[in-house]
Amino acid sequence: MKAAVIGLGTMGMGAALSLAKAGHETWGCDLREAARAELEAAGGHAVGRAADLPADLEGVVLLVVNAAQVEDVLFGADGCIERLPAGAVVLLSVTMAPAVTRSLAARLEARGLLVLDAPVSGGFAAARAGTMTVMGSGSAAAFERARPVLDAIGGKIWQLGDAVGVGSTVKMVNQLLAGVHIAAAAEAMALGIRAGADPQALYDVITTSAGNSWMFQNRVAHILAGDDTPLSAVNIFVKDLGIVLDQARSLTFPLPLAAAAHQLFLAASAAGHGGRDDAFVIRVWEALAGIELPKKPAA
Repeated sequence: MKAAVIGLGTMGMGAALSLAKAGHETWGCDLREAARAELEAAGGHAVGRAADLPADLEGVVLLVVNAAQVEDVLFGADGCIERLPAGAVVLLSVTMAPAVTRSLAARLEARGLLVLDAPVSGGFAAARAGTMTVMGSGSAAAFERARPVLDAIGGKIWQLGDAVGVGSTVKMVNQLLAGVHIAAAAEAMALGIRAGADPQALYDVITTSAGNSWMFQNRVAHILAGDDTPLSAVNIFVKDLGIVLDQARSLTFPLPLAAAAHQLFLAASAAGHGGRDDAFVIRVWEALAGIELPKKPAA
């Protein structure tokens, strides 16, 4: 299959590399030269503008940051919408509000394109291994057309119905949990450190106890390594929990835990840590309580 991934970040690069590894003619689009070079080194092709993608693509996976970037890479001055032939499938894999996903899908379908609402989860390791969870919804025809892509990038592919927007709704719930779990993990570690517990011992005990979660095990490891290189950034959860809370307001639905977690990510971002790894929301407690976090070993 001739397919493109627009947005070669943590998840997008993994998706593109998985497509290339599976033998598909793979194109990537990213503004960053280093990202393009990495895909090209793996046998793919890369461009800096979506408008420069080939005109005979069979599938496009969108893994940019937010809905505004989706709008830009599709319909903007340097967008690829005019390059997509009728019958190609567009996988909307960005975390967006369900209503936004439905609106974009309607515009794409009006041009004769197939659309799959296909947010993904799993993090850096799953993206690189081609084992992401795909929360898909859309027509049977869209699923069939996208099958080669889904098989290359996904370990668990959920077919959640034929209505675009369902996948985005499920991803929204996933992000509520993920954000709350990261914030709770950071709060727990900060408390333990302030009370005098050894951070590594605390991690070792919790990861073998009932208080463990996937996010605790994954993200606290970053804290212990002192490595705030962003695999998923603080600002991602400023955005994603914002989507969750906006949806809740529209439903007159209270979300006190999600709201508290959102405030913590906002605080970390306001303090200048928005572009760093999301585990480092713990720096809110570092600033408030003066705790000493583990340092990255000197090179």
